[in-house]
Amino acid sequence: MDFVRPIEAIVPGAQGRVLAVLAETTAELNLRSIAQLAEISQAQTSRLLPELVDLGVVERREVPPASLFRIVPEHIASQALLALARSADAVLDEMGRLARSLPHPPASVIVFGSFARREADAHSDIDVVIVRPTEIDEDDDEWLDSLDAWRSAVRRLSGNVVEVLDVSTDEATAKLRGRSQVWTDIRRCGQVVHGLSIDELRDARSG
Repeated sequence: MDFVRPIEAIVPGAQGRVLAVLAETTAELNLRSIAQLAEISQAQTSRLLPELVDLGVVERREVPPASLFRIVPEHIASQALLALARSADAVLDEMGRLARSLPHPPASVIVFGSFARREADAHSDIDVVIVRPTEIDEDDDEWLDSLDAWRSAVRRLSGNVVEVLDVSTDEATAKLRGRSQVWTDIRRCGQVVHGLSIDELRDARSG
């Protein structure tokens, strides 16, 4: 999934660009502003907007000499568009829920990289640190099977490849205190979707 331009990924072309602009704001916009933000011509925008108004997805208010447009959030199609606009947040929430439902939930699940920075397109991996509970060994078959099931579920959810970095609590603590580029990125941009925060992991005492 292209999480940078999720609406345009599903509704390609100029119409998708216009809908994306309107879905990303609650403000009323005039035709010129919509055209500029969508990066299409005013002539093309003026052809598309009446069609969307006729469908009921967009509403128009006349403020002479201009017309103002906004998406109708109650419309069934708009609800789908607004959900698409928030798809990255929905994926993060579901990743946390799936982690909590595992037979042995991780101590922490941290998403980092392009997805955490909101820069992930259709070709981006979703990079995740999964911190094992202290009682689980790294070669525990049940743990490894559950991790594979979780990774597959997130892949089906997002459409993106999921790369998992499986570490113990002690390893996470040591890495977060170190200076490697990957873990610096995790400290700076990582988003915890389940379990211990990055600060809690970094400050944990070795067991």
